[in-house]
Amino acid sequence: MTIYTTLDSPLGELLLVGEETPDDTVTLTSLSMPGQKNAPAVRPEWRHAPDRFAEIARQLSAYFDGELTAFGIPFTPGGGTEFQQRVWHALEEIPYGTSTTYGQLADGLGVPRGQVQAVGTAIGANPLLLVRPCHRVIGADGTMRGYAGGVERKVQLLTHEGVLQPTLM
Repeated sequence: MTIYTTLDSPLGELLLVGEETPDDTVTLTSLSMPGQKNAPAVRPEWRHAPDRFAEIARQLSAYFDGELTAFGIPFTPGGGTEFQQRVWHALEEIPYGTSTTYGQLADGLGVPRGQVQAVGTAIGANPLLLVRPCHRVIGADGTMRGYAGGVERKVQLLTHEGVLQPTLM
């Protein structure tokens, strides 16, 4: 059964979608933000079940409060192509408080330089924003390249994690 809830966050209202498993746990299948490219929309057959996401919500709140640097959120394996799965797994290895470039990520995956754009496309298809930290991948020149949740949110997340310095107003 597909279940969902929403959670207020510093990034706006997050949509959490999950699957109930036979052992009575919930695995996260999607975490999306308002205005996100290709974000799922709540479907009539999904059940609203905020209580089932209590642990996930706790971890996300602890992250935003600066108390958690690594998630222990179970998510549903599968989805995506074999190549996307490889890229997504590599994202999971980027530590909190650091960043890497698209080229470095491609090199680590053994992807030829001419196919770095394919790595970027796979990153853009990541259904688990924030939890699978695609925001930690930046341009080789330090620019904030695309982020499905919006470049402003990418900057916000990298600032929160200490990768970028806060901007003085």
